[in-house]
Parts: sequence; C-alpha cells; structure tokens
Amino acid sequence: MPKRASIILAAGKGTRMKSDLPKVLHRVGGVPMINHVLASAKKAGLSKNIIVVGHMSELVEKEICDQGKCVTQNEQKGTGHAVLIAKDNFTDPNETVVVLCGDAPLVRPETIKKLMDYHESTGADATVLTAILDNPYAYGRIVRDDEGHLEKIVEEKDASKDEKKIMEVNTGTYCFRAGALFDALTQVGNDNAQGEYYLPDVLEIIRKKGGTIRVMSDSDATEVLGVNTLEQLAEVEKIYQKRRKGAKA
Repeated sequence: MPKRASIILAAGKGTRMKSDLPKVLHRVGGVPMINHVLASAKKAGLSKNIIVVGHMSELVEKEICDQGKCVTQNEQKGTGHAVLIAKDNFTDPNETVVVLCGDAPLVRPETIKKLMDYHESTGADATVLTAILDNPYAYGRIVRDDEGHLEKIVEEKDASKDEKKIMEVNTGTYCFRAGALFDALTQVGNDNAQGEYYLPDVLEIIRKKGGTIRVMSDSDATEVLGVNTLEQLAEVEKIYQKRRKGAKA
C-alpha cells in the first residue's frame, strides 16, 4: 500500500465572513473549522498532514500546527499555488496525497478513507470527489465527455451558460499520486477570470499526458459544504448539531 498524507488548504482570507478572524478559525460546535477537518483526516488514518496557511498565519498556526506541519502561502495566488508550496514535503512519487479544504468541516473520515481506497484500487493518477447540488452556484462544474469521463472542471466565473446548468460539482476534495500532481502543477497557468493558479487545472494536464482520472460521487452533499459567509456558517452549524443529536440517539 502506498504511503498516505494530506494537504489541507487553510490560507484564505475569507473576506465575505465580515470578520478579522481567519476564515478557518470560525467555530462549528465550539471548535475552529480547521480542527474538524484535521480530526477527520487523522481518523481516516492520515498521520502526515501538511497545512497550508496564509492570511494571519500566526493565529492559525497557534491553533493547529501542533496537529500537523504548517507551510506558508505568503501571497494568495490560488489553490494550485497553495498545493505547490507543500511540494518539498513529498519525495515519494507514488505517495497518495489527499487534498482537503480547511473551510469544509463536515467531511467525514469514512468518506476520506473511501476516496483513498477507491483511488488506489483503480490505479488512478487523480481522483475527484464530486457531489450533486440543487444549487451549484459558486462551485466548479464537472464537465464530462461523450463517454461520461471527466473532461475538465470549470470554475463558476469561467463557466458558460450551459456549463452553469451542470448540477454535478467539484467538492474541492481530491486524491492524487504525488508524482503526477506536482509534475502537473508546474504546468498550470493563470489565464482565467481571477488570474489565479487553479488546482483543478492539473486534471486536464494529467489527462492530456495519458494519466488516469477517476471520479467518486459523494451521496451526502452536506459533507462538502464550504463556508464563505456567515449564513453558510450558520447552515453548517445547524447540520453539525443535527448530526450530533443523531449520533447520541
């Protein structure tokens, strides 16, 4: 079995939260969101967790860097750039790398493990966790080819009218073979509406080089909910408390 590790993205400013507090330190169930993600990663069997911090990194590091290794993204140039900063922590090209979002605290350890197992069993270079959302606004859309295979992921701001109608979305959670991931990241450009280096762009690069891309769909769309606003934080809190009551019942 390949070695396994995670890269957790926790560098964002979270300007829409209307708070001076770094986004990942906003609390769900009385605990910073990033702590929930780390707990799920560890319960999934991941002892090597690389956390990419950025905005107000000192505060984030003080909270969580005894739980993993922090690396700093000094300029927020996108998710692809954030993952590339973690590159030096991966020397084995066959290591399985799970990329998780620090602002998506509802992801379950069972889902992370299932994703890794599926990724490795299929021999894929990259595996994307997707979900079907009734309202896919703001999420990257999963564009499939005529045979149903993943062709590319298109971000909301770059999507055409037809692409915006797609209900299957990118959750921001992936599995990669380390060698394929970091090789592709060096070729990612920033010719898009945001001028950023998007992590999903590595998928098209890997595919064009003959690599294997797989998709695993998560039937529980609540797991993938990210928090970008106070309203979304309240929604996630409500789901979290409902889960807790269900677990105690």
